Amino acid sequence: MNIIEIYNKYHLPENLQMHMLRVATCSKMIIDNWNGPKIDKKSIIRVSLLHDMGNIVKIPENFSRDEDFKRIRKKYFDKYGTNDHEINLEIGKQEGLNKKEIEILDGKRSRKNEETLKSNSYERKICAYCDQRVSPSGVVSIKERLEDAKVRYKDKALSVWSNKDKADYLIECSLGIEKQIMEYCTIMPEDINDVAIEKYIEELREYEIKR
Repeated sequence: MNIIEIYNKYHLPENLQMHMLRVATCSKMIIDNWNGPKIDKKSIIRVSLLHDMGNIVKIPENFSRDEDFKRIRKKYFDKYGTNDHEINLEIGKQEGLNKKEIEILDGKRSRKNEETLKSNSYERKICAYCDQRVSPSGVVSIKERLEDAKVRYKDKALSVWSNKDKADYLIECSLGIEKQIMEYCTIMPEDINDVAIEKYIEELREYEIKR
């Protein structure tokens, strides 16, 4: 089953599909220009394509007037609960991510940037970095993406981004991860942009996720 068929099976809205596709295309650009330690390229793409499958529960109910969207969103709540990260892990397992890939998916969250910076796993670093390069509107710089997160989540008491000092430190760690990755890349951060990734989008739409 290709990734678009999987997205459609879970009735994911187009903006969420595009986010995951963009993250995967950023990952593909890095993979294609990598000259560092051996990495599991297949796992990076698989995790990138499936990393936010549960994020439909984070979308506000008033996002759409479509009753089908509201019904689907409620089905997610009823079946999986309200924790988007736990849903990401559960659906990842359902769609065939192996133990190593689930560990990458669990570890790549921005709240774990310090651990990712210290990690020896470049699969985890690349997945984390590429996710943190993609905003709701497209590919942006790390600084722009995470400064935006500080603004969007500043009033959410349980979010790490609501604490300015913690948020600034996570951004510092993310920039450190970028530096680690770019040390082994033949491209620069600014080479990863919406225009550059466009050619990968159609290719990855056909990507087969095998269990």
